[in-house]
Amino acid sequence: MNIDLLLKYFPSLTPQQKEQFAALDGLYREWNAQINVISRQDIDALYEKHILHSLGIAKIIQFKPGTEILDVGTGGGFPGIPLAILFPLADFHLVDSIGKKIKVVQGVADALGLTNVKAEQARVEQLDTTYDFVVSRAVTRLKPFLGWVRYKIVKAGNNDRPNGVLYLKGGDLAEELAEVPDRYRVYDLSDYFEEPFFETKKVIYVPKK
Repeated sequence: MNIDLLLKYFPSLTPQQKEQFAALDGLYREWNAQINVISRQDIDALYEKHILHSLGIAKIIQFKPGTEILDVGTGGGFPGIPLAILFPLADFHLVDSIGKKIKVVQGVADALGLTNVKAEQARVEQLDTTYDFVVSRAVTRLKPFLGWVRYKIVKAGNNDRPNGVLYLKGGDLAEELAEVPDRYRVYDLSDYFEEPFFETKKVIYVPKK
């Protein structure tokens, strides 16, 4: 699995974006040898299980220039880093409570020359900034997550969808979604990507009230 997988679904990448996406394999292997942020079995499926999975959000929304996005619990930089490559005119703030993970994120962002990425060791509750969108990849159940980020999202926005939360999750979510009274919409990534990995993967979109 390599950049050809991305080009299959995102054929209009610029030469610079192709270069940046192609560089991710070596960068994550190098960093992972020092600080384990991706499991050994997943590093060989980086483009499918981490990069393309992150870009599932881009099948739901195309962030316009100037959009401000918070990635909560980014881990090694997902979904924030792939989205920052795809949307170079949007601004991304990637936070994680574990400092060594943020060290990896900053190292990858610096190596790629991503000037639209800010990486910070922090808990979302500590942030006093606000954003258009909050993205994340399954850091906890949806109900507590929405509680953490509810006041971090501004109401007014200039994208084709209202500002809100875009949450990557997998599996049977019926019980979890029943806890959430908010209006939400579930997008099956299997509608966009044909690989078996995406059969149970979803993006949950919760617009700001």
